[in-house]
Amino acid sequence: MRRVILAVTGTIAGLVALLGFRSHVPSAAPAVSEGSTGTAGSGVTGSAGTGSGGTGSAGSGASAEPSASALPAGARAVDGNVANTVYGPVQIQVVVQDKKITKVNILEQPSSTVNDIQIGQFAFPKLISETLAAQSAHVDSVSGATYTSAGYIQSLQSALDNGA
Repeated sequence: MRRVILAVTGTIAGLVALLGFRSHVPSAAPAVSEGSTGTAGSGVTGSAGTGSGGTGSAGSGASAEPSASALPAGARAVDGNVANTVYGPVQIQVVVQDKKITKVNILEQPSSTVNDIQIGQFAFPKLISETLAAQSAHVDSVSGATYTSAGYIQSLQSALDNGA
């Protein structure tokens, strides 16, 4: 009988502790700005950015394309088609020089919630580094960002098909 009372009390205490747990929820979305992702030649330009490369508009998701003078000699930028995902549109731009992908820019990404932005900040640098390593659209999806990864790969493939 004593063991049963201890087991029930322990279970109740564990449930109270579990139900009382509050996970951390950020109060504001961190800014995504143009810059290096740790791989030479790669950059991410996000839609919710307030830094030098972002547009400051959380709704549009578009950012300025590099001008012809900003690209190195012999390089060209090719935009992929907009891929509509469950969480929002994804569009990328590929910079190609000497038939080699040298940079990938995110022109449009899902940004309707803080979670969408966090997933983009987590997934896009990984997808970009894999793209630069593979030099093709044959990259693995990022776990936890399946729809975003699929949109990225679809837009990347259309950019490569359009002349990259």
